[in-house]
Amino acid sequence: MDTNGFIFLAGVLLLVSILASSLTVRAGLPLLLVFLGVGMLAGEEGIGQLDFDNSGLAFFVGNLSLAVILLDGGMRTKTSTFRVALWPSLSLATLGVVLTTAAVGAFAAWLLDVKLIYGLLLGAIVGSTDAAAVFSLLRNSGVRLNERVGGTLEIESGANDPMAILLVVMLTGLLQTADHLSVWAFLAQMFQQFALGSIIGLLGGKLLLLILRRVPLVEGLYAILIISFGLAVFSGVNMVGGSGFLAVYLAGLTVGNGHLKQLESISKVMDGLAWLAQAGMFLLLGLLVTPSSLLTHGLEALAIAAFLIFVARPLAVMVCLLPFDFRWSENFYISWVGLRGAVPIVLALYPVIAGLTNANLLFEITFTVVLISLLLQGSTVPLVARWLKVVVPPAPAPTTRFSLIDDVNSHYSLELYEFFVQADSLHIPASVVQNVPSATVSTPQLVALVRDKKPMVVNAETELKAGDRIWMLLHPDDVNEVALRFSQQTSESFLLQNFFGEFSIRGDASLLDLAKVYGVPLEGISAEDTAAELLQRQLGKSLVVGDRARFGNLRLTIRQMNGNQIEVIGLKLHDKAQ
Repeated sequence: MDTNGFIFLAGVLLLVSILASSLTVRAGLPLLLVFLGVGMLAGEEGIGQLDFDNSGLAFFVGNLSLAVILLDGGMRTKTSTFRVALWPSLSLATLGVVLTTAAVGAFAAWLLDVKLIYGLLLGAIVGSTDAAAVFSLLRNSGVRLNERVGGTLEIESGANDPMAILLVVMLTGLLQTADHLSVWAFLAQMFQQFALGSIIGLLGGKLLLLILRRVPLVEGLYAILIISFGLAVFSGVNMVGGSGFLAVYLAGLTVGNGHLKQLESISKVMDGLAWLAQAGMFLLLGLLVTPSSLLTHGLEALAIAAFLIFVARPLAVMVCLLPFDFRWSENFYISWVGLRGAVPIVLALYPVIAGLTNANLLFEITFTVVLISLLLQGSTVPLVARWLKVVVPPAPAPTTRFSLIDDVNSHYSLELYEFFVQADSLHIPASVVQNVPSATVSTPQLVALVRDKKPMVVNAETELKAGDRIWMLLHPDDVNEVALRFSQQTSESFLLQNFFGEFSIRGDASLLDLAKVYGVPLEGISAEDTAAELLQRQLGKSLVVGDRARFGNLRLTIRQMNGNQIEVIGLKLHDKAQ
């Protein structure tokens, strides 16, 4: 095929995949399945009749794409989630991968009647969750998970690749050399992977942040700079024996939480590049597989997938999260969203490239397991989340933001926000309308009111209408309150009231006063007890927005937190139907 033919074909495949993705969203299926499916249809047994069997190229593109996806995923992960999700996710990313590998390995060795080491290699290949699948599905599922569950899933998927890769590389090497596995050598290699990946990734992220703040560039080049720097970090860490995947994720995490003025525009470009990386990777992996070969061991692959989804992953999650304050429903959901995607397929190319016996068997079973995981688990992500009640209603938010003061000290941060008014007959506070200059940047100031694409003159009597757009200068801490004001009387606000309650109290509100007002028995309540202390006693210390507790005939729901401090609690009369 000549150059023009190749470019034409690549463009057509991407175009078909993107157009087909809209139908997939309506059907509730993962978008990644579209790219895999189009690749398989274009392959040697599909309508495209393309004979592609270059494992080396697929491996190269897969690693390159995963680096871009992890970089983007890191930029979108907020460090605030580390408060409740860091140690649980690290437990899943290390011990969880090992436990899953051992369980699936033993089962696969028995089922396929192969040596245990081949079973363990298969277990290691499918042992880690996939960052591309998790990031994509969680952000396009239409549900907002509570911080403890969502943060754990995202950090785990970004941090578990080093352990899986280390296991696959070491087991592949053992099969090539027939040496004995040294536990100390394995532990030393694991420490090296995590240490180098963590240190260089964090330092690289700091350096990149400094460059972005100091070097003026055309707006469109910032994302390209981040991508090129991230790929350099990824490959450089791999060359010195560390985990490039962990390093590039941490570099993205550092940049994404670095208070950059250009972050909003950068995120939009990065989102497109990450989607392009996912599309290209899954298309190529779809081309690589021969669909008819998947049927040869289809029943065995189905059994291994079922064992992984319903036995191995839940057991690993239960053991790893036992020391932490997770509810059973949260444990179940985390185990259910242990999605397999591109990472296992790329890892399955290691034994193929190494020329191992049974390498094709491992690849075909891995591909089938990934398809089953995306179909079964990926298509039910929002449904299961609502069923297990691990969702939190999405809070009203601005439609656009621009950072005006680029300062690490958030006290002096000032940003321009656009809000979309969703209800009629709302008033702008007089203090905002007067727009009195203030010495503190925390004073909200009105910039513009746009109605029907025309600027409006505003005074204290101005009534807002649905569809108006308000531009305001705000401190980031005031955004949620202002956004809530502009969404009052809508279905969104009613949803929030139903979830949190019609009334709100401060976290340090007296429990004794609350009991007297609502007729709760006073036994065991002292004058010093607060509502926040009650929630902490009943639910543990790692609390997040959406956590609930009963107090007599009241339901208390955490509505707002500042770090570990409960600031606002929603109040609702007890409803046994809920």
